[in-house]
Amino acid sequence: MSRELSQQKAAEKITLIGALLDFVLGISKIFVGILSHSSALVVDGIHSLSDLITDGLVIVVLRISHQEPDEDHPWGHGRFETVGTVVLGCALIAVAGAMAYESVKLLFTDETPLVPEWPALLVAALSIAGKEWIFHYTMRIGKEIKSDLIIANAWHSRTDALSSIVVLIGVGGAMMGVWWLDALAAVIVSVIVGKIGWEMTWDSIKELVDTALPEDRIIAFREAVMQVDGILDVHSFKSRKMAGQSQLEMHIQVSPTLSASEGHYIGDMAVCRLQGAFEDIGHVIFHIDTYDDELEQVCKTLPMRSEIESLLNNALQKVAPELDSPERIALHYSDKIDIELFFATPTQPRASLAQELQDSLAHPHWLQNVRVWSGHPQ
Repeated sequence: MSRELSQQKAAEKITLIGALLDFVLGISKIFVGILSHSSALVVDGIHSLSDLITDGLVIVVLRISHQEPDEDHPWGHGRFETVGTVVLGCALIAVAGAMAYESVKLLFTDETPLVPEWPALLVAALSIAGKEWIFHYTMRIGKEIKSDLIIANAWHSRTDALSSIVVLIGVGGAMMGVWWLDALAAVIVSVIVGKIGWEMTWDSIKELVDTALPEDRIIAFREAVMQVDGILDVHSFKSRKMAGQSQLEMHIQVSPTLSASEGHYIGDMAVCRLQGAFEDIGHVIFHIDTYDDELEQVCKTLPMRSEIESLLNNALQKVAPELDSPERIALHYSDKIDIELFFATPTQPRASLAQELQDSLAHPHWLQNVRVWSGHPQ
């Protein structure tokens, strides 16, 4: 079983356990609340049953977000998990608002509610214990698989525990004659729940708009890349987060004399170094540079190979018509161009050929050096 599939199974398992607990607690609270004359417990039971909707949403989003990339979603479906986290965060804010509204109304009511009975205290206490257990269990799984959606659902479970604490305080206070204690505690808890929901929603929105990772993370990534042999510099470093994974893009500068395959292999080693050092590294895009194209004008007027080969052929016809065409021409681009000519002919090129070619080309602004090599190129 792949790591991603096992993470999905773990996430679905803990969500289903939470859904079963919500169902049992919801039915128990409503039934006992009616018999014990506790309207707060009845409302709390409805809150528990409403959590079944968010549990179902979590499972649906998990299955969508873990699908393989396809033609419509070449970067994968991780954003669905982020959107699901936004929805859960908004649900927390809505729950907090509703709790605060009802509690403030109770603070200013002229009616004295009925006194609840002790079974309401027992069920509220069991609800607190059960929801705290599922909170810690879900939070541990969420952190292990680095799923913001599961972590958000853990906090959603804790709101049920907090509301049960409010019920416990309210029922106890009402039984002792301090009926307003329920409403005051509920307002305080509502503010805490709303703050948690806002933080989760805002963090997910920042992820959706591709906000860069914190600077200390970028420094750590850059240091890991610079440890790879052959890398001279890293620039144009871009980062973002998607479904708990860090997505990176970077330009890696290597020596202009390296072959294209060696430069690409060095880039692959940089990706391996990052993935070995950081567990949250997801997709990495790298571009191999032979100069710092942040400082250089990329669209400058340096000629391409076809133009250079035409100029070289004309120059060779003038200064060394006895030679066959070079077997290979290597071009090394930086702020200017170095040219290497490889000849494999019976007639050896004379030692002054490089300078004669450079003079024949009339020292264009883009030319750095011309080098001539004889014998079969390696």
